[in-house]
Amino acid sequence: MKKIAVLTSGGDSPGMNAAVRAVVRTAIYNNIEVYGVYHGYQGLVEDDIHKLELGSVGDTIQRGGTFLFSARCPEFKEEDVRKVAIENLRKREIEGLVVIGGDGSYRGAQRISEECKEIQTIGIPGTIDNDINGTDFTIGFDTALNTIIDSVDKIRDTASSHARTFIVEVMGRDCGDLALWAGLSVGAETIVVPEVNTEIKEVAEKIEQGIKRGKKHSIVMVAEGCMSGQECAEELSKYINIDTRVSVLGHIQRGGSPSGADRVLASRLGGHAVELLMSGETAKGVGIKHNQLTATPFDEIFGHSDHKFDKQIYQLAKELSI
Repeated sequence: MKKIAVLTSGGDSPGMNAAVRAVVRTAIYNNIEVYGVYHGYQGLVEDDIHKLELGSVGDTIQRGGTFLFSARCPEFKEEDVRKVAIENLRKREIEGLVVIGGDGSYRGAQRISEECKEIQTIGIPGTIDNDINGTDFTIGFDTALNTIIDSVDKIRDTASSHARTFIVEVMGRDCGDLALWAGLSVGAETIVVPEVNTEIKEVAEKIEQGIKRGKKHSIVMVAEGCMSGQECAEELSKYINIDTRVSVLGHIQRGGSPSGADRVLASRLGGHAVELLMSGETAKGVGIKHNQLTATPFDEIFGHSDHKFDKQIYQLAKELSI
């Protein structure tokens, strides 16, 4: 293999730059030319592709977001559009493509590998949602988790000062991992996630029990894939009369300098992706399971869910929040 390309797609996540850096430097170390595709699949279609050198990724490992930029490209679902993208890779004699992103990004990589056998594709899981099969953790999850913890610690200060119940809505799409891990980390009194059926009436009863034993404030952690923070507050008001506030953390969760854990994970996965391309592998997503690097075929990643919600952590959080 002599030439590869790398792009970031979908929602940005802290650690994407570290992953790109690892791809570029591992490739160059092995005498492979590297090209950066700017603005995701949109850039692939519009031929926004440029050669990257060692210095191109200098001073990037500590930066959040992605210097390659990211963009949604729904047109990529169309075969004629993909043909243009593939031709842009072919004319540069690019033999491998590393795609950093989530589920939709992986599907685009799979289509390329199916429609152009001479171009190998490898996916790297880059999303704060931690909702990609084939890996225990995705790049950006740990940083987003720590951002939530820092924010809720501050919220708890004001909740305590005013004897209020704060409902904190966090990201995660349809996956409750961010809410679960953050809820346990900040000692939330209740965690509402899509994987567990939670009756708001029971949440109200738990808050009321806390008030009776002298508790002045509470934190309710809500995953956006379950309901909005405002919806939760409105439902609570039907069962209990308390002073509530809603905090939607929003896109602050996607920004910031990546944590040490995310920098290491991104570096390991980026290097592994290049090694797989060099060994002839294609149409696979890299990941980490039990601290071991893995590679899972896209078909398996899409075909079933092995990234199961950790009910043991949920039960522990429940027991510790009595």
